[in-house]
Amino acid sequence: MTAQITNAMLSSTTSGTGSMLSMIIPLVLLVAVFYFLLIRPENKKKKEAAKMRSELTVGDQITTIGGVVGTICAVKENTIVIETSSDRVRMEFTKWAVSTRGTQTAEDGAGESKDAKDKK
Repeated sequence: MTAQITNAMLSSTTSGTGSMLSMIIPLVLLVAVFYFLLIRPENKKKKEAAKMRSELTVGDQITTIGGVVGTICAVKENTIVIETSSDRVRMEFTKWAVSTRGTQTAEDGAGESKDAKDKK
């Protein structure tokens, strides 16, 4: 009788651990998939944008998140001053408002760099 109870307890313990493990593994896989498909690429894009904004220099042509295209006249710590037209209209923007370096040529947001313009 005691052996039967011991066997029953052991079998319930191992099946309980097995069912717990079968519930945790899909959850861990789901978190890993979300990390590699969503979180990691987004963090990479944010780092690239921050690097691009920190490397802005006078003379660069930029496009803002609002679609304003202009040439940088002055770079300050947190802001930039751009000249938007031949009328020499100057506007001041915060650096985080810069979308791309270069003029935006398509709706995908890819900016055209100076080198690409020189080759055309």
